Amino acid sequence: MATGIFNKLRRSSTGKLPADFQRILDLMQGNIHNQPDEDLLFRAYEFAKTAHQGQMRKSGEPYFTHCVAVATILAEMHLDSTTIAAALMHDVVEDTGFTVEDVEASFGKDVAQLVDGVTKLSDIKFRSEEDKQAVNFRKMLLSVAEDIRTIIIKFADRLHNMQTIDSLPDVKARRIARETRDVYAPLAHRLGMYRLRSEMEDLVFKVLEPKAHQELSKSVPKRQSEFEAYIKNFLVPVRERIEAAGIKVEYHSRFKNYHSIHRKMVDQKRPLKDIYDIFAIRIIVEKLEDCYSVLGFVHSFYPPIQSRFKDFIATPKANGYQSLHTTVVSTGGRPVEVQIRTAEMDQTAEEGVAAHWRYKENNTDGGKRHRDDLDAHVSWLRNLVDILQNEDSTTSHQFMDMLKIDLYKNEIFVFTPKGDVRILPVGATPLDFAFDIHSQVGLHCIGAKVNGKIIPLNTHLKSGDSLEIITSDHQTPNVAWLKYVNTSKAKTIIRKWAKKQEFDHSVKLGQDILERELRRLRLSKEAKNIRHSFTDMGYESEEKMLAAIGAGHRTITSLLNKLYPDLSFTPPKVQKDPNESFFRRARKNTKGVAIAGIDNMMISFGKCCNPIPGDPIIGFITRGRGVTVHRADCDTVGPNLSEKERLIEVQWGNEKNQTFLVRLKVMAQDRKHFIRDITERISSFDVNIESLQMKAEEDLVIGLIVLEVDGVRQLEKIRNRIQMVDGVMSVDRE
Repeated sequence: MATGIFNKLRRSSTGKLPADFQRILDLMQGNIHNQPDEDLLFRAYEFAKTAHQGQMRKSGEPYFTHCVAVATILAEMHLDSTTIAAALMHDVVEDTGFTVEDVEASFGKDVAQLVDGVTKLSDIKFRSEEDKQAVNFRKMLLSVAEDIRTIIIKFADRLHNMQTIDSLPDVKARRIARETRDVYAPLAHRLGMYRLRSEMEDLVFKVLEPKAHQELSKSVPKRQSEFEAYIKNFLVPVRERIEAAGIKVEYHSRFKNYHSIHRKMVDQKRPLKDIYDIFAIRIIVEKLEDCYSVLGFVHSFYPPIQSRFKDFIATPKANGYQSLHTTVVSTGGRPVEVQIRTAEMDQTAEEGVAAHWRYKENNTDGGKRHRDDLDAHVSWLRNLVDILQNEDSTTSHQFMDMLKIDLYKNEIFVFTPKGDVRILPVGATPLDFAFDIHSQVGLHCIGAKVNGKIIPLNTHLKSGDSLEIITSDHQTPNVAWLKYVNTSKAKTIIRKWAKKQEFDHSVKLGQDILERELRRLRLSKEAKNIRHSFTDMGYESEEKMLAAIGAGHRTITSLLNKLYPDLSFTPPKVQKDPNESFFRRARKNTKGVAIAGIDNMMISFGKCCNPIPGDPIIGFITRGRGVTVHRADCDTVGPNLSEKERLIEVQWGNEKNQTFLVRLKVMAQDRKHFIRDITERISSFDVNIESLQMKAEEDLVIGLIVLEVDGVRQLEKIRNRIQMVDGVMSVDRE
């Protein structure tokens, strides 16, 4: 298809290039390391123009103007010809009759892969907008992990769409703006593309909070001349000292974008006139060592605010950003932010991965550094994809939530015992650090030492902390850990482990139910054949069939009736769940639960969360086993449940004098008389200790205590009292 039309594509006989195409070439001339391939670019220009012939945007402009605008944005970043050719054709596959194969036949594999990477999955029908968004982002991240230029094109595409969003209906514009705010702007920030992120944020702000944006767009320019005069006076002594030292510099001042200024006003609860740190001075030097010399000159005239000094040159951000940041107190007590960096650092700070890509081919130490930084970005994206792409462990809702966790994080720097730096989000705990080291370290973590001192696993880490993780082969994760971790990697591994445990338990239970029923029916010899009949029953494996039986999704009677249609099988009498005694006793007092409008319903308590009076609860209608009551925050019945129609409202009744078994896991520093002190605290509540197990691991002790309590209120009092015992680091409900 492409070849027939492509024969018609020719430059005009005069040889004069279209003005918009000439502008792209002119902008690209600034890239001395990668001169434009005029032939490739012109063929792509003509190809896209022909493909989009007759198509119009909502604004009434020809659709092709959008393709040119995206390419122009990338030309301003001095991207290479392959990237800009793909940008010109980025919507050809989605919006015209051409295919990726057509593009590859005419322009080669590299261009075609980039075009494919930014093409949405428009032909697939999704259950919800969130499903569609999640699948598109999965595809985009997978493409980015192969070639970082995919996301750069997508950023330019999204930026121009935001620049021209006024022509869209309000509902659609707000949806696109929220998507840009939640994913595209944070991802641009994570990849170091601050200039592009800043413009996206302002455009989003204009759509989502138009009144506030309009007020700032009027009031900020009025203050600009005041601040420019102030900055000029501020720099007078600094400029003289720098010139005397013979250091070549450039001075820039910039106002923070309207979005950032508005956020400061909201956070500080102050009007614009009382906000002073809305601008920053940037001093650009030629050599690395000059950064520190200039910093000394600034501090010699203006006292620094120590808590706001950051050396991102010695310790770059995860996205490769390097600069010295200092906030000093100027005349009149005003805080002034000064950023000092080299010209190369400045370009990287503004353009992020685009700059890394541009410089990576240089055969210099600088080129190697850019290649290393680019590899770090790609590695981060691949790790993110590895975590998020498992369809079995992450629903669309979880995918988007965890993607946002990774994008929004501010960073801290912590150290391994060997002195290696690990970058974690603010709010990270030792568990996040353990899972960041390795999934097995996290799964078997029993404690942590921070700066040589044992601390609870839910402690928030600080930059500069040195961590050592204590592990035990006997340790297994706790679903409660999900409340302690703040990284998508840790959350995903814990959820995956919990799901695997639940699956394994269902398989074992299904196996027991099958064998018991076959013995009852004297069909034991058929067990092997029945287990191997999983394909006839519509299952992918024997384990999945057994899990369905164990979870109550498939009854053994229905399985036998399908396998032996000539025979008649009746359901067996309800048997007790062959679980350990704890769960049997913990779930025995079900008469304290009421279901509106329903009497004599068989009720059991979920072994996954073991609710007790005072817990918010919800019911789940099982197949053949009545209603199972779960805590409302239990993952089993959480927002990602596929069968929400089986949820039912339940509530605690008014039954008195009931007790319920709960398990508490205690972690503490090992010492003499620890068990005595624990039992004394518990006994003061006049409750029964069903069992108490303690195990020493290095200089820690891990205890599992089973108690009889009458509800959450009493349990929390006991937990608080145990927490007060000397050496106790954590008390978690299992």
